[in-house]
Formats: sequence, C-alpha cells, structure tokens
Amino acid sequence: MSNGFAVKLNNLTIAYNRQPAIHHVSGYFARGSLTAIAGANGAGKSTLLKAIAGILPVFEGEIEFGDITRADMAYMTQAAEIERDFPINILQMVCTGFWHKSGGFSKINKEQRKQALQALEDVGLKNFENRTLGSISAGQFQRSLFARIIVQDAKLILLDEPFTAIDENTTAALLKIIKNWHQEGRTVIAILHDFEQIKAHFTDCLLLARKIIAWDKPHEVLRSENLLRTLKI
Repeated sequence: MSNGFAVKLNNLTIAYNRQPAIHHVSGYFARGSLTAIAGANGAGKSTLLKAIAGILPVFEGEIEFGDITRADMAYMTQAAEIERDFPINILQMVCTGFWHKSGGFSKINKEQRKQALQALEDVGLKNFENRTLGSISAGQFQRSLFARIIVQDAKLILLDEPFTAIDENTTAALLKIIKNWHQEGRTVIAILHDFEQIKAHFTDCLLLARKIIAWDKPHEVLRSENLLRTLKI
C-alpha cells in the first residue's frame, strides 16, 4: 500500500434540511485500503458514501482528496435505486462507464467495446451483452454493475450494499473482483451488513452511528461493546 490518504474527512457533517445525518466525522481512508462501512439502519452509511461521491453537499467541515479527482471515482448505488426498465441492453449500460472519456454511446470506439465485452466475461456474463436490463436476475444485474466499474478503471471505488439480494455464488465472485481491485492498489470503500464477511475479506472497518463509533481493523471494530453503542443513535 502506498503512503498517504485517498480520502480525508475533516470534522465532516452532512445534513438533510439542516438536520445532521452524520456529524463531526474525522479520519481518513488510506490510499489502496479496503474498507467496509458498517452500522445500523439510519447510521449515515449511504449518506457518507454519497457525500464522498459528490452527490450530497457538505454541511460543515470538508472532504479532502489525495491524488484523486472526480474522474478517478466509480460510485455504485444500491441496485434497488436503479430503474431497470430503461430501454438499453447490458453492453450499453456497461459502456456508460466510459462516459467521462467518450461523452455518449455514439462515441464508444472499438477498443472500448472490446474492453466492455471483456469486463462482462470477467464478471461471468459472457454473451449477455444484448440482453435487456429487465430480463436478467438480480445477481446478473449486480454483476453487470461491477462490469461497468471495471471499465471505469477508477482509483477510488465506492460500493453501496453491493451484495444485497444476491446468491452466495455471485457474492463470492464479486468479492474476488474486489480483492483484485485491492491488489491493484485501488482504494475500495463498501457498505456491508455481514460482519463475518467484513472480518474475512476487508482490511479496515468504519463503524458508524451518525458519528464514528470505531475505525480500525475489523476484528477490533466489530467488538460487542462497539456494536452495542450503535444501538444508541
């Protein structure tokens, strides 16, 4: 892992209608780290991720980036928030990962199309490129979202509940992709609910309850006394 930080939070508060969803959060995600964000429902996990992605404005404090620009980020929202009856096929959806370089479908070149097809193969969706989004399973859709992130070639990858409502085989395949990203030196931040999964696969864990409860190695963070504190939000 390289020295330095990818994302630094300086006394960060994010609010909805001036009501803080997370408040006075300080710390940093090291460059090349693999961090899970955990916490109860309403703890501010998605709020924090959206703020880092630039989707939500900062109310107080600041988010500081190391050598990362917005073009270096890939953000995957929860699958349930994505409209799947949009009239495009899987290949077109994956190619939206090139938009910061190409600007639209019509400008996708042959090399980018080749990369997108390879990404689909990498996630186990070879020959799925012409299928519509509405014709595939939840697990297959999640795999296609990972393929889109692959083509983005981002330094910072933000994943909001990437394993919700998918089977064990799909989860294992996607965890392998995340591990590969980590080995490549990318910074990965993911919201997860499965504590055993976090302990087994992630190097760092941030436990939130609208503020930081603990931020360290998973086995240190996910202690019973810390988990009890999250119930007091």
